[in-house]
Amino acid sequence: MRDVGVIEDGVMLIENGLIQQVGSRKDLDIPIGAEVVDAKQGVVLPGFVDAHTHLVFGGNRADEFALRAEGATYEQIAQRGGGIRSTMAHTRAAADQELEAIAVRHATQALSFGTTTLEAKSGYGLSTEHELRLLRAVKAAQKTMRVVPTLLGAHAFPPEFQGDREGYVAEIVERMLPQVHREGLAHSADIFIEQGYFTQDQAGRILGAAMRLGLHVHMHVDQLTEGGGGLFAAEIGRLALQTDAEMVVTADHLEQTASSAFRPMKEAGVYPVLLPASVFCLGKTKYPDARGMIDADLPVILATDFNPGSSPTLSMPFIMSLAMTQLRMTAEEALIACTANPGAALTGGHTGQLAPGRAADFTVWDCKDWREIPYWVAMVRPSAVYVGGTGV
Repeated sequence: MRDVGVIEDGVMLIENGLIQQVGSRKDLDIPIGAEVVDAKQGVVLPGFVDAHTHLVFGGNRADEFALRAEGATYEQIAQRGGGIRSTMAHTRAAADQELEAIAVRHATQALSFGTTTLEAKSGYGLSTEHELRLLRAVKAAQKTMRVVPTLLGAHAFPPEFQGDREGYVAEIVERMLPQVHREGLAHSADIFIEQGYFTQDQAGRILGAAMRLGLHVHMHVDQLTEGGGGLFAAEIGRLALQTDAEMVVTADHLEQTASSAFRPMKEAGVYPVLLPASVFCLGKTKYPDARGMIDADLPVILATDFNPGSSPTLSMPFIMSLAMTQLRMTAEEALIACTANPGAALTGGHTGQLAPGRAADFTVWDCKDWREIPYWVAMVRPSAVYVGGTGV
């Protein structure tokens, strides 16, 4: 996580959407008749890979943002009927075409910040019918950029199952997951493990069912309390290693995770996904121990956690700034955590690197030094964005 491989006066040859060669201008010959894109002495980077977003939702929660400034906590707002359930009501009320338009709008905004691949969770429908609607809406965004869909039916308990939580777990395992699998709507499944939400026992059943269907698994853990989420993720990771498929397991948030979980996570092949913008936007001060994770040789990933309640941002440059100022990550570590590492987790390394055989997903920036991108906090955007070698 310390060598980004800077090439001065570089040239990249692209054909049929893939990178063919990368090197310095003096070492590579530009083929006769090739279309030449001049970066004008700027910086060319891999497109950012945002590994944790809640891309599609109805309404917004600007009122809750204001309430938190007045002293209300995330938990208090949820107890008053706000939070995830508030967004659920707006999402269920939205028409299919509206949800598709929201997905495309948010994907386009992500592109404008230099993100070319993102993971998009459902999670605001909280019923088989409405979770499927959200995942179908995500498909509309796939025409704009690379989108990896994730089922997050286990985001919270809907009102109709408040008195029967085990009934909702059964709904996810017996109806929701199989239907999503039949329609090929998701690449992975996710769950929110926290006090008042899903327990580790319930998570084990849901994620186990997802893995049996061939889905990769993610989990929100240790965001608000230290509930042993890192060790639980390592347990799921060990189960994934026993499967024939190359199953990806991520543990997301980890703000409260004890350092004793880092080595088991590493041994189990778990990717830690850190979401500093949610800490920042909730007005909290306890960020995940990125330094301890990097020292334990974990392949740290950074992501926006874009959502209407706790992280209303799609700016990966801002995430890099937070990583450097709040997580004590170096510029090189932050860049790799926004590109190569999430590219490995989401696309098997097809994205997130400028190297032969990889997707020609890249960005051009009007600056002399790539470190200016996090330095100019929330101020810069790329001058050009390419997906598969095509300017978008």
